[in-house]
Amino acid sequence: MDLITSENILLIGSTLLIAGVLIGKSSYRFGLPLLLIFLIVGMLFGTDGLGIQFSDMHTAQFIGMVALNVILFSGGLGTKLSAIRPVILPGLILSSVGVLLTALITGLFIWWLSGMSWTNIHFAFIPSLLLAATMSSTDSASVFGILGSQKVGLRNNLRPMLELESGSNDPMAYMLTIILIQALTPGQHLSASAVLLELVLQFGVGAAAGFLMGKLTLWLISIYGRMGSKGDSREDPAQATSMLSILMVGCVFFTFAITTALAGNGYLAVYICGIVIGNAVLPNHRGITKFIDGLTWLAQIVVFLMLGLLVNPHEMLGVAAVSLLIGVFMILVGRPLSVFLSLAPLRGITLRSRLFVSWVGLRGAVPIIFATYPVVAGIEGAGQIFNIVFFVTLLSLLVQGTTVILSARKLGLVSGDEADDDTFGVELADELPTSLQTLTLTEAHLASGNTLRDMQLPEGTLVMMIRRGTRYIVPNGTRKLIPGDKLLIIKETK
Repeated sequence: MDLITSENILLIGSTLLIAGVLIGKSSYRFGLPLLLIFLIVGMLFGTDGLGIQFSDMHTAQFIGMVALNVILFSGGLGTKLSAIRPVILPGLILSSVGVLLTALITGLFIWWLSGMSWTNIHFAFIPSLLLAATMSSTDSASVFGILGSQKVGLRNNLRPMLELESGSNDPMAYMLTIILIQALTPGQHLSASAVLLELVLQFGVGAAAGFLMGKLTLWLISIYGRMGSKGDSREDPAQATSMLSILMVGCVFFTFAITTALAGNGYLAVYICGIVIGNAVLPNHRGITKFIDGLTWLAQIVVFLMLGLLVNPHEMLGVAAVSLLIGVFMILVGRPLSVFLSLAPLRGITLRSRLFVSWVGLRGAVPIIFATYPVVAGIEGAGQIFNIVFFVTLLSLLVQGTTVILSARKLGLVSGDEADDDTFGVELADELPTSLQTLTLTEAHLASGNTLRDMQLPEGTLVMMIRRGTRYIVPNGTRKLIPGDKLLIIKETK
């Protein structure tokens, strides 16, 4: 009887998704990162668990590439230039110089560790750097997921800095990984000039292609809008939102493919493309964003479940001790040292901010995906590299992922202002000269009276809705207000 059938694949895939979502719901109770839960669920269903066999590194690499495109594009789409403008310099330094220093410092430690007689790893210098390079970037899915799920504000523009770093540092780690694999491949001879040229091409072509493809996508969106406005019958708005979302996804993968074909860095191009689109005026912006958010969560869940299936936990036991040493070194020495060295010229960043940035060096799906490249390339010791990277990722998510906000509180970096969540679910078209904002009432707001009539609202503003607990109240001038009420206010912007 053939067990590898379409029905069984769908059965197993759907079971993994359902189990992951239901188990993941409890993660908030224990303070565990949601994506860690999906990684563990994949391991429970894998070879050493329920026995699902999955060991195809080529397929895993392809699925990871597709997922990473979606995740990076979504991160770029949510990156507002107004928010990152004050932190562009430190963010880019961390995503370039910081990654290089992390790889070098950690690689030197791994090389030193390999020379010890009591360890069971024996990597030469270049393989040591390769192992470190796969883990040198912070994981965008983990950082976006953890920071996005928290309802606290961070001081000193730390959130946009960390999101910019995690969204833009994967290309550098990818380039280091590919260059080091080439250096270990028989018949390949890399010179310093060749490496420098490749770096310039990767980042130059990647940045230019990302910007141009972002502009091209916006032009295609405008063409689609003009096409839909012609004729007697107008397209259903919900259908238009779905079609524009699909058009955007198509452009994402086209961006990656065409940039890679031009010898550029496709991941960087996709991220920049997302930034260009996310900072433009889009029709049906909320609908498109929700579609992309849902697709991003699906991509993250699928890739973490797949990576959990891919690993054989019993193989990690053989490298558990040395992996623990490497992971602790990265958390306590490698990441902090690279952060402090790379940010040393910037005097405006406080010591507490540097300590927090050092702690939020989260590893996740990206290092594990990059660790499949040596395996596919047939590099000697690639199996050990993959298992060590997986162990370090688990350690990072367990230790750092569960203490991000706690560390921010201990360092006094929580602003006390909750991130403004989508309380009312109301959207205005971007082209309208109005904006929406929410206001949570305090005793001070009601000092002159407890009705809207008594409140001194600025000219050109109007309260559209009141939320009290779980109740939604239509406002009027005599409605009595209490502290804690949330007001949805529409405001003229012209």
